[in-house]
Amino acid sequence: MWVGSPHRPGAARPGRRPEPPETATVPARGSPPTPGGVGFPNDGDLNMKTSKKLRALLERKSELVAEARKIDAAAEAENRDLTDEEIARQEEIVAQLRATNGAIEREQAIIDAEMAVEVQDDARIEGGAPRVEDDPRRGFSSYGEFCQTVMAAATDHIIDDRLRIGAAAPSTYAGENVGADGGFLVPPEFSRDIWQLSVAEDSLLPLTDGMPVTGNSMVFPSDETTPWGTEGVRAFWEDEANAATATKPKFNPNTMRLKKLTALVPVTDELLSDSTGLDAYLRRKSAESIRWKTNDAIVNGSGVGRPKGFAGSGAEVTVAKETGQTADTITADNVTKMFARMLTGALGRAVWLMNPDALPQLMTMTVGNSPIWTPPNGGLQDTPAGRLLGRPIILTETCQTLGDKGDIRFVDLGSYRTITKAGGIETATSMHLYFDAGAMAFRAVFRIDGQPVLSKPVTPPNSANQRSAFVTLAERA
Repeated sequence: MWVGSPHRPGAARPGRRPEPPETATVPARGSPPTPGGVGFPNDGDLNMKTSKKLRALLERKSELVAEARKIDAAAEAENRDLTDEEIARQEEIVAQLRATNGAIEREQAIIDAEMAVEVQDDARIEGGAPRVEDDPRRGFSSYGEFCQTVMAAATDHIIDDRLRIGAAAPSTYAGENVGADGGFLVPPEFSRDIWQLSVAEDSLLPLTDGMPVTGNSMVFPSDETTPWGTEGVRAFWEDEANAATATKPKFNPNTMRLKKLTALVPVTDELLSDSTGLDAYLRRKSAESIRWKTNDAIVNGSGVGRPKGFAGSGAEVTVAKETGQTADTITADNVTKMFARMLTGALGRAVWLMNPDALPQLMTMTVGNSPIWTPPNGGLQDTPAGRLLGRPIILTETCQTLGDKGDIRFVDLGSYRTITKAGGIETATSMHLYFDAGAMAFRAVFRIDGQPVLSKPVTPPNSANQRSAFVTLAERA
């Protein structure tokens, strides 16, 4: 017996005949799949000849199901029970569905028998990987279409053959690869699409020193010595015929381990009925969530269960406010002093990160008669917030409110190291989490770790001011 929530299609109510669960015949391996499936109609002449009848039967079944749903939808839209005529028509549809299912099974049995004979007669090369698994979309035209087939499999027990591609055998525990366990493997192309969106626009991740890893951790050698220091590799002037002074690198092993970031997006049955809207919604919401959380971790992460952000780290340099400076203001002196505290070798990569509330003050700021903020010269795709002292501005809500420490930062994100799981984002589906609310859950999992390359600021040889790849302005209260 099919059990659904009161708000799901198929729920029993007075005057309405409960819908029986539908059973769809799943074609055997090598036989023609349902219309739209991977491999149809290019799997050989036998499939081409025998699949016409099967296609017609499947299309007839789809039409009958659609008509039954239309009757239900009309009654629900008018907030009424089914009429006697509607109940009678639905009973006719159920009878026709049973007959159609029987015809599908018989036709499929004939196809299987013909193909078995064909295999025995033909000389064929066996053991190759199925071609359908080479298709990154697994035969689906869009992410929205894939989600709709998952919903149909979960609620109506109509399992599209494409959902079985790459699936594992049924297990004793719930897994994302097995339909019986409440989930189906998401085609890799759609996971890559979400990954590409999550690193687009205002993402900070592409600016970091990133490396994909196949395992769960990576050990990096850390060398924080300076050319003018007393440790590590150093050069010496030597007199003629004198022996060279030997030095050696000083490395400290530094282990980074991937942390798991999950974006869980519940989708209502109503949205699931619209493939186009669903496709855009899921991609956008998953990518937005992952992008925001990743940006925030790179800047403000605690390092516990998430990356270690550069804000508040030992590598950060804080520029003090000016004497008598008005609260919640940013001055030209603040900006120029921050610029001077950047590592000299990192100035060509450094960017300004700031709360959007800080921008109006900078747009009218000058040093003498020269403005220090310049508008974008390459259109909105080139630093839409403009440049400050020649370096790009990135507006981000990860920066603190205007006047607090961290509302404006000058950073070289190339001095922030990240590791990510090779392959990008993993995606999965489940109908169980929001079953009572009439919604399907779509989950995107992103594994990442990050931390500043340096553990402390650099002390230059001829200055009392330490420099860093991460410079922030102190609070102006």
